[in-house]
Amino acid sequence: MIESILLGTYTKQTSKGVYQIDLDTDSKQLTNLQLVTEVENPTYLALSKKNILYAVDRFDNQGGLSVTDLYSPQNVLQHIVTPGTPPAYVTVDEKHQFVFDANYHEGTLHAYSINNDHTLTLDSTFTNTGKGPLKEQDGSHLHYVDRTPDGKLIACDLGTDQVFVLDYDSTGFKIISTFETTPGFGPRHIVFNNTGDTAYLVGELSSSVAVLNYKDCQLTHLQTIKTIPDDWNQHNGCAAIRITDDSRFLYVSNRGYDSIAVFEIQADGQLKLIQNISVEGSFPRDFALSHEQNLLVVGNQTTNNLSLFERNSNDGKLELIQKDVAAPEVVCVHFK
Repeated sequence: MIESILLGTYTKQTSKGVYQIDLDTDSKQLTNLQLVTEVENPTYLALSKKNILYAVDRFDNQGGLSVTDLYSPQNVLQHIVTPGTPPAYVTVDEKHQFVFDANYHEGTLHAYSINNDHTLTLDSTFTNTGKGPLKEQDGSHLHYVDRTPDGKLIACDLGTDQVFVLDYDSTGFKIISTFETTPGFGPRHIVFNNTGDTAYLVGELSSSVAVLNYKDCQLTHLQTIKTIPDDWNQHNGCAAIRITDDSRFLYVSNRGYDSIAVFEIQADGQLKLIQNISVEGSFPRDFALSHEQNLLVVGNQTTNNLSLFERNSNDGKLELIQKDVAAPEVVCVHFK
């Protein structure tokens, strides 16, 4: 069986935009890298059920999103951009027909309505202010926004050490609750277990994961655990975080230590580190699990390569099965 993977990239060196590569799940090999659509710096991707790609975009020295119909990917339907930098994250809300993005440099969230022709109309903007104790926290750096299991929005601000639970309707964004992490934690992305009562928050700046209880739109702290060895004294920044569908295992990428940290989820929701495996490359900004969740693909940004791992569904551990697969400046890995 062939599973297709979209790759978001920076286009600072040789990359031309969004690529696709095939994963043969029988031979367990990555093959057939192809350019899908030419967009500048499509660093994060979201794909609708109608095969419409919403990608981070830099266009005419402005930042925003591009809209591409993947049935005709040579023609970008829309560049919806404004003066300033592109966002860091984008997601599609299929149920309500919205697209949301989070802009790290601007400290903003945007909500867009999806029009009948799949293009976007900007509806509302949320702006945060503040800063944290570290040099990377010189202002608000909203890095993530997506739906919670109970249909709210959740947003991570790396710069202010805050996680917001929000409502969104025709009047705009409304904060329901605010969770404050430890100073310097640097919240980047968050995932939930399959019952929706436990969240796992990755701290980019602290190289750690916080386990949080989620109830009545409130987050409370249960545990914090490191993603790297205690004796690692060089730079590291956590990036992507993924949880298995059965909520038994959690995976986090380390940029600097250049590994995937593997955690077993205990009966009480807390984490136990069981493996830290090299990604066979540098700066693994993103990775993703295959649809059957038995394979894991890592994009290594600075070494321009992909690595493929097989995942043991019983103990959660990873085994390298393919490395040095050429792919330029990969920063987002998205299974179609």
